[in-house]
Amino acid sequence: KITAIVAFDCRNNSQKYARIVADIFSANEIKCYLFNELRPTPLLSFGLKRLKAHCGIVITASHNPPSYNGFKVYWEDGGQIVPPNDKKIIDEINSINFNEIIFKPKQIKTHLIKDSVDKEFIKMSCEIANLNFTDKEKYRIAFTNLHGTAITLIPKLLKKAGFSDIHMVKEQLLPDGDFPTVDSPNPEEAEALKMGINLFKSINADILIGTDPDADRLGICVRDNNDQSIILNGNQTMIVMTNYLLKKWQSNNKINGNQFVGSTIVSTPMMPVLANAYGVDCKIGLTGFKWIAKMVLDHPELEFIGGGEESFGYMVGNFVRDKDAITSALLACEIVAEAKANNSSFYEELLKLYVEHGFYKERLISITKKGIEGEHEIKQMMIDARETPFETLAGSKVVSIEDYQSSESNDLIAGHKSVIDIPKSNVLIYYTEDGSKIALRPSGTEPKIKFYISVNATLDNINNAEEVEQVLENKIDDILKDMKLI
Repeated sequence: KITAIVAFDCRNNSQKYARIVADIFSANEIKCYLFNELRPTPLLSFGLKRLKAHCGIVITASHNPPSYNGFKVYWEDGGQIVPPNDKKIIDEINSINFNEIIFKPKQIKTHLIKDSVDKEFIKMSCEIANLNFTDKEKYRIAFTNLHGTAITLIPKLLKKAGFSDIHMVKEQLLPDGDFPTVDSPNPEEAEALKMGINLFKSINADILIGTDPDADRLGICVRDNNDQSIILNGNQTMIVMTNYLLKKWQSNNKINGNQFVGSTIVSTPMMPVLANAYGVDCKIGLTGFKWIAKMVLDHPELEFIGGGEESFGYMVGNFVRDKDAITSALLACEIVAEAKANNSSFYEELLKLYVEHGFYKERLISITKKGIEGEHEIKQMMIDARETPFETLAGSKVVSIEDYQSSESNDLIAGHKSVIDIPKSNVLIYYTEDGSKIALRPSGTEPKIKFYISVNATLDNINNAEEVEQVLENKIDDILKDMKLI
């Protein structure tokens, strides 16, 4: 028999909509598990696999403003739906008349989930990300829930792993779909973490972790080498986390050529460089974690170590098949504790990687264009970038262009075109002679066009990091000026 599982987050009406979804499953003779209270999105992915359900749905709008809500659909592997299943589902929906749908529920068919899946999740999360570092009670953690669902799991998980000195932003502790203390509950935005950073500073914490409403995105604030608080971006976080996992796998003699890590086409080019240093494959997919989950599904012969994307998402192992801020938060705390015990820090570990592999600096520019007119403007910007491509950027020659809409990679130096073996997407990427990468992509969920800039340079010594970073910042500014974005 077909079985489904349904979860919901803290947004206004999410619980109501989840109940309606569960009732429709029940009414149509489909066994349904429904979480009795709000839960993080990663728990839905984990619970789906744990209960051997055929599909899952979570009512959430992730990190978007309070007026949004959404409907995320998951398949039996625990990942969000990808082709061809997405189109098949839409075709099925379009073929059904509304009056054919049975709405009257059969309560006996809906099974409420209380805390059994939570306990299993915490156990698995500890096995994957709790790497047995001792004396964790010495390390002070600041946590902001941003009015979301992470409060149901993160404090329990951290304490289970041995971290006991945990301080929470009280004003943002309780779930609230109005998100009264922030304009947008998105840890990618510094403003959302403002209260958390104030707490981080006031208690002299070792790390601040902040999660979005459905707890799939993780923001981190640590101290730099000048003892100043710094919010790491998603690229920086994923590099440190991936290196930490690779190093642990290597020290345990578990790397044998049958492992891989995952990332996306708009994330830092440093990921494949890092993976290659360990002799591990780095698979690159489209934007969105469903594509990293698909990598795991498509390669059962390989072990997945970890993977991330620039938009503050990371996945540790494959027991969850979506970005998972819960397990990633524990991993971040483990890294902080071990680094500090070795007279280092999370930030210094990042700088060490820049010395070893090159200093990669990224910046994201998002331009909002609302309404029908804005939609046309965004479309025209992409047309212009394709029809009249840049020849140089910041004084460096454009050497290749990848167009994921036409699935074509154009090597401008060799005069050779090749096929990109990745599903089509409205993304255009320029590569320059000096190793810079510039990607353009309209947002899939908001009225925005996004520009992802990545530049890099050699860093010979940690002490020169600030000087090299400023050079890279200036280069990004020059690229943006050439693109008339500033």
